[in-house]
Amino acid sequence: MSEIVVVSGNPRPGSRTQGLATSVGEVVARREGAAPPVVVDLAVYGPALLLPEDPGVADGMATVRAARILVVASPTYKGSYTGLLKVFLDRLPHQGLAGVVALPITVGANPEQAAQSERHLRGLLAELGAEVRPGLAVPESALGDPDLAAGYAATLPVRA
Repeated sequence: MSEIVVVSGNPRPGSRTQGLATSVGEVVARREGAAPPVVVDLAVYGPALLLPEDPGVADGMATVRAARILVVASPTYKGSYTGLLKVFLDRLPHQGLAGVVALPITVGANPEQAAQSERHLRGLLAELGAEVRPGLAVPESALGDPDLAAGYAATLPVRA
């Protein structure tokens, strides 16, 4: 079981969105005395996300379902989180994230756009039964801030 899991919904492998989410997961892991986070980068699955029996996607889903803390990150696409992330999370059953603490992170062109997609992602995670904590909505211009992840995660309540 991976205690802390990062899910990156960016269609580009190794994106800056994923980098930020991984940094948040690492800060939370250190604070909780947990192992470093496991990263599920949805970009590597590509079209396999649409195949019901794909073993790689099934492994990623099993990793997510075993998490205690789930950091879910997405860039803003057309006012919301990515379709890539939605397709993946739609595989979960009703209340599939019950008992999981979720940390939504979104990146947008500006603060308003990032905040809008964070609200959408928060709603999706709550619908899946997660205990959603305050999210992080980041404008692209702030992605280079070395203190961003630590500042967000330092006092975040993550105990279920």
